Amino acid sequence: MRGRVQGVGFRWFVQREAEALGLFGWVRNNPDGAVEVLASGSEQQLVSLATKLKNGPRAARVDGVEESAAEAPPNLKSFRIDGAW
Repeated sequence: MRGRVQGVGFRWFVQREAEALGLFGWVRNNPDGAVEVLASGSEQQLVSLATKLKNGPRAARVDGVEESAAEAPPNLKSFRIDGAW
């Protein structure tokens, strides 16, 4: 996600929404100011998460979302925030 997505609780928002949908994966801030998400679940679950991410939490401004298919590691058992510094 690009926009005002760091410093506004975006990662915690993503974690809460992903857990509510039963997804596995992670969310992290990138040095370029974007937020990156890897989510594993059914197509319906992923579409639901993508819809929520396009709006983000109240303080965020999402200017763009890039989606691509990726192979999730088989050891994912939860949804976590990576690189929380």
